[in-house]
Amino acid sequence: MPTPPQSTKASLHQRLSARARTAWPQLAAVHVRHRGAFAYVDGELPDGEVVKLMRLRYGGSASMWGFALYLASTDKYQDTILPTGGFAGTPEDALDCACGLYLTGPDL
Repeated sequence: MPTPPQSTKASLHQRLSARARTAWPQLAAVHVRHRGAFAYVDGELPDGEVVKLMRLRYGGSASMWGFALYLASTDKYQDTILPTGGFAGTPEDALDCACGLYLTGPDL
């Protein structure tokens, strides 16, 4: 698997942060850490709590990433189909999917 260049890593963080600011006011910040071809994305809530959201897999394109949701029940990431119908999509689509599952509900 290819590893993303530094410019792609920086772009990914910028794109996810911009989407969070405009679409997910429940998030105070988005944190991205990289390991090989993977980018692990966590959301920081206003009270400082950090929530694991997803893992993205770099496949050679800065605009299309493989998508896996974090499953708290197993403490693992599971490849998941995005609402767009594919296992890969834009970082923004992936963030919307993960946040739609984890940040919406009667107590948030």
